[in-house]
Amino acid sequence: VCELHVHTDCILFACSDCRQCHQDGHLDHDTYHHHWREGNLSSSARCEFCKKTCGSSEVLSGMRCEWCGILAHAACYVIVTPECTFGRLRNMILPPNCVQLFSRNFSKLHCFRISENIQTESDEDDDVDGSTQGSTKDIQISTDSSKQTLKIFDGNDAVKRNQFRLISVPRIAKNEEVVEAALRAYYINDDQQEYELQTFTQQVLLSDDVINRNDAAEDSNLGSVFRESVPEAWIIRAKPKDEEVIRIYPAWLKVGMAYVSLRVNKDSTVQTVIKEVLPLLGRQTECLQNFKLVEVLMGSKQVQRMVLDNQELILSRLKDIRKTSIRQMNQTRFYIVENSKSIVQVNLFVGGLPPQLSPEEYTNILKEELAIKTNVVSVSHVYQAQGAVVLQISCFSEAERIYMLVKDTVVNDKPLNAVVIPAVMASKIPRNCCPLLVFVNPKSGGLKGRDLLYSFRKLLNPHQVFELTNGGPLPGFHTFSKVPSFRVLVCGGDGTVGWVLGALEEIRHKLVCSEPSVAILPLGTGNDLGRVLRWGAGYSGEDPYSILVSVDEADDVLMDRWTILLDAEEPAEGAENGIAEPEPPKIVQMNNYCGLGIDAELSLDFHHAREEEPGKFNSRFHNKGVYVKVGLQKISHTRNLHKDIKLQVDQHEVELPSIEGLIFINIPSWGSGADLWGSESDNRFEKPRIDDGLLEVVGVTGVVHMGQVQGGFRSGIRIAQGSYFRVTLLKPIPVQVDGEPWIQAPGQIIISAAGPKVHMLKKSKQKQKKTGS
Repeated sequence: VCELHVHTDCILFACSDCRQCHQDGHLDHDTYHHHWREGNLSSSARCEFCKKTCGSSEVLSGMRCEWCGILAHAACYVIVTPECTFGRLRNMILPPNCVQLFSRNFSKLHCFRISENIQTESDEDDDVDGSTQGSTKDIQISTDSSKQTLKIFDGNDAVKRNQFRLISVPRIAKNEEVVEAALRAYYINDDQQEYELQTFTQQVLLSDDVINRNDAAEDSNLGSVFRESVPEAWIIRAKPKDEEVIRIYPAWLKVGMAYVSLRVNKDSTVQTVIKEVLPLLGRQTECLQNFKLVEVLMGSKQVQRMVLDNQELILSRLKDIRKTSIRQMNQTRFYIVENSKSIVQVNLFVGGLPPQLSPEEYTNILKEELAIKTNVVSVSHVYQAQGAVVLQISCFSEAERIYMLVKDTVVNDKPLNAVVIPAVMASKIPRNCCPLLVFVNPKSGGLKGRDLLYSFRKLLNPHQVFELTNGGPLPGFHTFSKVPSFRVLVCGGDGTVGWVLGALEEIRHKLVCSEPSVAILPLGTGNDLGRVLRWGAGYSGEDPYSILVSVDEADDVLMDRWTILLDAEEPAEGAENGIAEPEPPKIVQMNNYCGLGIDAELSLDFHHAREEEPGKFNSRFHNKGVYVKVGLQKISHTRNLHKDIKLQVDQHEVELPSIEGLIFINIPSWGSGADLWGSESDNRFEKPRIDDGLLEVVGVTGVVHMGQVQGGFRSGIRIAQGSYFRVTLLKPIPVQVDGEPWIQAPGQIIISAAGPKVHMLKKSKQKQKKTGS
């Protein structure tokens, strides 16, 4: 999310420098300061304050705000007004102070809903299987007999897990040299005088030469060091101290300093530390009982917090941490925190449940499958049509347990999925702010969606970016259900857009903003809707920032949507006792077009080819090549579709010409940008528009005709225009709706308008010209 880059070995020591993207229950601040990060400025960067160039060949120079993107010299950034306005995208960003998420036991992967199938480095990167083997390999290559290999543990925890690092030191080496090599193996920069070695077996402190053939060859304790077959094991320990300087970090963001340093001795307790720190932070008038000291251990995968007891001795606490692991001290911070009586409330979206059940039935399923504790878990929202519920959990450990258990739970042969979702406090959203809800399908468009996910999480608040493979569109719409005004950006193909629009139609009545405008970033193969709304033929690596600016400047337009009722009269196959029941009517939504005959047959063959070898279908160019190949195989086929179907438009029978395919089009783009209706004027029909409440019906005579339409040499055969259609199928015929094909049994197909028109965003012409130039 934050693009902080570290070596694998350094992950354990990297303190998180992520933007504060939400409130964690105890924070409450409405003013946001710049989140400065140093370095990696382009050579053309200009300072916000002095307007001079602040880029440099030394990449770690200059400062950038991770929210608004302003740049400044290291010397100038302190003079810049500290309040951040979120820059050009401020009207689209969901302000962090409006988002509440109790995230104590959840990692950033969970909080920002990042798919865990991404290969992440193990935080056990220093175990025997990791760097130890590498070290062994390097050392074994060296045949220098003057070197000795030693195993080094960094504390009791490493001993228990048998996780060590190997060092190579001269056979005649002073204790200080071995300590220095051990500290270097664990990337610890502290003074080596503060550390010493103990043998792993006898736990004896060595204060003299560790290895010295001349003086210590007869010493029985050290004899084992020279066994070349088995490396000896040692534990590196911190020497006990009478006093120490520790850093205390304020947990609220209104303080102008990062931390205060404090000297503690053997008598210093947590209470005395709080008493000394408060005046240094300008809080001397406040009662000690209102504050607590929290120990925070920042691992590479999660953060662990522990509230320290007021009477605990600080020095003994530090000693315990170092005894467990000397590296752990580098990962541990002490925060002074105000006591708050915030009520814990974790929201967990659980999908994949059987649809159309009552809240009581869903609760019973969750009790049975997940053993939920009803005293701390309640069902706050039920989405019956989608088979999903939102749980409110008032206990961190129970929330974590349910979240981890859901992943391995199957109900009615369908796996459940869980998403941690934030609570958006709509009352805090600024009046002129219209946050953008972003849906990305990472499987669309040759996997370009994955890169867009990273970019949008970085440019916006990660809590407004949703991955469609992780629970679908519903978690996003639920999160934004109380937002008074928002827009939607769908990154994917026409099928993905239809999926999101269908989910919006189903949940519209539960949204405060029931008609959000929808923009498209086309990632699929056809992208006909994206073309019509001027978003282009497909994403080809444009700057994600400029895409967001285009969405902000886009024009609001209306578009018709259509409902298709498919009622098969022929009974379903495989019925028992020979008494067959007909299939129940099927209802689908249509945005672009619906095809019967040759058009749908090509789609069906392509669909089967993709199912057989999905790995090959990762580029638009290859996909179109397969379409051409499938089409060529059908050239010699002759059909009489007009004899197999009957068409009724607005209650009137329409006689069909001799055709192989019948297509109902809602938008003036078909089959990856072809104009099937044609542009020439026609006295019989009105000029088509996407919001006129009418569908155009066009016929094609075969594959050759379709190829000519694709090439722009011909248009289709205009048959009718209307708002209500009934098609009677006399035999099974291939049908496709918005690229989704199947074989439809004989029966009735009824096409009619689907409720209110949807609000779409059309890229403004001015913006197009700028981009083109």
